[in-house]
Amino acid sequence: MRQALETEQKALEINLDDSIYGTLAEIGAGQEVSRNFFKVGASSGTIAKTMSAYDKVVSDEIYGPEPSGRYVCESRLYKMLEHEWELIEGRLRKVRPETNFFVFANTVATMNYQRTIKGDGWLGVRFQTRHDNKPNDLVLHIKLLDNDTQLQQQAVGKLGVNMVYAVFRYAKDPETLLQSLMDGLHRRIKIDMVRLNGPDYDGFDNRLLSLWLIKHGMSEVAMFGPDKRNIHPSEFLYKKHVLVVRASFRPLTLLEEDMIEKGYEQFWHEPEVEGEKTFTLTEITLGNLNENGPLDEQDFLDRTELLCALGQTVIISSCEEYQQLIAYFSDYRVSHLGLVLRAHRLSEFLSERYRQNASGSLLAAFGEVFAKGVKLYVYPSVLADNTTLMTAQNLPLPEGSKYLYQHLLDHRQIVDIEAFDPAVMNIFASDVLADIRSGNTGWEAMVPLKVAEIVKEKGLFKG
Repeated sequence: MRQALETEQKALEINLDDSIYGTLAEIGAGQEVSRNFFKVGASSGTIAKTMSAYDKVVSDEIYGPEPSGRYVCESRLYKMLEHEWELIEGRLRKVRPETNFFVFANTVATMNYQRTIKGDGWLGVRFQTRHDNKPNDLVLHIKLLDNDTQLQQQAVGKLGVNMVYAVFRYAKDPETLLQSLMDGLHRRIKIDMVRLNGPDYDGFDNRLLSLWLIKHGMSEVAMFGPDKRNIHPSEFLYKKHVLVVRASFRPLTLLEEDMIEKGYEQFWHEPEVEGEKTFTLTEITLGNLNENGPLDEQDFLDRTELLCALGQTVIISSCEEYQQLIAYFSDYRVSHLGLVLRAHRLSEFLSERYRQNASGSLLAAFGEVFAKGVKLYVYPSVLADNTTLMTAQNLPLPEGSKYLYQHLLDHRQIVDIEAFDPAVMNIFASDVLADIRSGNTGWEAMVPLKVAEIVKEKGLFKG
């Protein structure tokens, strides 16, 4: 079992390692990392330079301007890493030919005086595991949870040391590397995006990092794009109109494809939604991944392989309760949020909310989900007789919740997806999966053509 060291122990161990040498560049509120290395002593063995371009004009002179006007952003972090790496290589490689160089950089905003900014930041390490090899990058985005500016700064300082230590001590074990970043920081930060790229990770699938963030409770939400690259919503969802489609996608069937397409079409035509600013996300929950036994990483990769191939941006989340997902997106000022789900799932969810709050405030419990700008799009489910469809209009509900539910229907916060394809109603992913694993034919007609091709070509879902 890995022993979690204190921040001071990690910093001193790095300082005493003659094979490691680098630069620390910190802007914004992230000024604490270099201090941790200095205060334990022997820092001359590790630090070539520290940089703190706090003024925006000075920062622009060094790293170039930010067209968006935002400095706590992904592009600023990469500019810092690029610039400082070029300098340390150019200045020191000839005199330190066998040293493993690194550059640590961060751009952080802590909680402001008015507390309208909660605190977040981008942090990265560019590092070598061999002096004669090209560098790797560890890049992540964090949310700061402490309710005090000084405590948030201290948390950033700890995290920076954890990052430098992790890339040199756990480089060959990405999951341990990721877990070690939280040493001394549980309940103080959330890491909701991480990437690990470079020559040492050419065969590594970064989607696993997103999965591990959720598995180990480091975030409630992580996401990656169709190119399988881990991404953060702050870079592309700010003030957008977002539709989230939740399903198992095990594998993606014609029914689930219809959910995505018809849900998006209806969402796009809503009068309050600006079509050109809409974005669709497909979501798989950790609970769904665990539904059939222990978490199977290959099963996760197989499901998301198909979603990415069909151009989908994928969310992996621990948000079994919809209000958790809604709260997450509220931080990015999403203008309108649509949630697409099957009718039987909505029935289960609302019944559970009723049971949990029957003796308390049911209105408040429902209000957490049906906030302003949030709408549920209900895709029908087939009932046990295989002929009757369950929709938003005939949803089975506890008697005590029906009046409130009717109010939500009347105000169109819950709506049926109207243009669904009746021909796909009796397609069940479990049947398709069973056929794939047993070697049967015929399942190909129940999935999109591209899905069938990829499943066969890559041997997906073999169990």
